[in-house]
Amino acid sequence: MDLAQIFRTPNPVIGVVHLSPLPTSPRWGGSLQAVINRAEQEATALAAGGVNGIIVENFFDAPFPKDQVDPAVVSAMSLVIQRLKHLITLPLGVNVLRNDAHSALAIAACVGAEFIRVNVLTGVMATDQGLIEGQAHQLHRYRRELGADVKIFADVLVKHARPLGTPNLTTAVQETIERGLADAVILSGWATGSPPSLEDLELASAAAGSTPVFIGSGADWENIGSLIRAADGVIVSSALKRHGQIQQTIDPTRVSRFVEAMRRGLQARTQTQGTSQSMKVRY
Repeated sequence: MDLAQIFRTPNPVIGVVHLSPLPTSPRWGGSLQAVINRAEQEATALAAGGVNGIIVENFFDAPFPKDQVDPAVVSAMSLVIQRLKHLITLPLGVNVLRNDAHSALAIAACVGAEFIRVNVLTGVMATDQGLIEGQAHQLHRYRRELGADVKIFADVLVKHARPLGTPNLTTAVQETIERGLADAVILSGWATGSPPSLEDLELASAAAGSTPVFIGSGADWENIGSLIRAADGVIVSSALKRHGQIQQTIDPTRVSRFVEAMRRGLQARTQTQGTSQSMKVRY
């Protein structure tokens, strides 16, 4: 997959819009207009800060069902994302938590979003929602049935979960790509706000070959310069919120600071690669 074709850069920063609680969720506040207003404010702040794409999640609907969400959630997310499509020109993604990839794909196909995030595409993960099984075969057939050119970004050993059996990162990455046919893979830390290690990112990138690898959690302006040396892009949320707190709204100043740190990290990576190449030529 050519990231530059979608995001106009080979190394995109994807900001996250965490939707306020939606209809039927335990903390639903009763006003869909309030949900829309906050989503529009956050998307505008992300765009103003310089991100290259945005993914929309029903993050505050927790506790989540492990697979299919209520139709009201699908309807609400479709409406919100359609509004965002008219508001900003950035590529949009969809993640329907905890693992309703079919609904995410349906929303994306209908509103014209470019990609979805799937927490468990292959294998079986033990989560706080119970055991979640990947359904790559059904998802790909559904994408073909819809005739949708929506890319599938798949987590590998997703956060807030543990695999059944002994995890092997290299094998998990390879199977997610080769058997799950993911268009890109995402590597996270153990929980929201926790980054993957540089060593794990290097292993994942080596296993992924030409398939893009994204940092899926825990990136901030202090560590992105290091982490991006072993990844193609980043999905970031907590670090962009006021005071770095997940419950707060997006702070455009923090967005700009992160984007600048990412730019410097990419420059340093390019310089390091250039130095390595010159040394190989010399010797």
